Amino acid sequence: MKYKLFEELPIWRESIGLGKEIYLLTSSSGFEKDYSFKDQIRRAVLSISSNIAEGFERSSNNEFVRFLLISKGSVGEIRSQLYFAFALGYVNRQRFNNLNSKFELLAKQIGSFISYLKKVKKDGNFTIK
Repeated sequence: MKYKLFEELPIWRESIGLGKEIYLLTSSSGFEKDYSFKDQIRRAVLSISSNIAEGFERSSNNEFVRFLLISKGSVGEIRSQLYFAFALGYVNRQRFNNLNSKFELLAKQIGSFISYLKKVKKDGNFTIK
């Protein structure tokens, strides 16, 4: 499959869906008055899709990989913040486990895409076999 637009990338689409889940989560419960934490977790989740898109628009696989690594790092940041939110009682165990698993899977998918990109040369389109 060839990707001509970043919007076609499954990892970008998944990051948008997970971003929406974080925004909904932080619109309720203890996050309401914890403005700093709410802002931090929202900025981190925005960073995931933004870095995937920015990297895609760059001129080389090396640059794309660099931005994907930043994106993957933001996934780790979100997972860490979810642990903190759980410890504070902002999120219950079931929701924590569900979101943590989804972000863990996204990190693996981004990692697989990074491995793929390290093996191919950029020709304007990315082909996943």
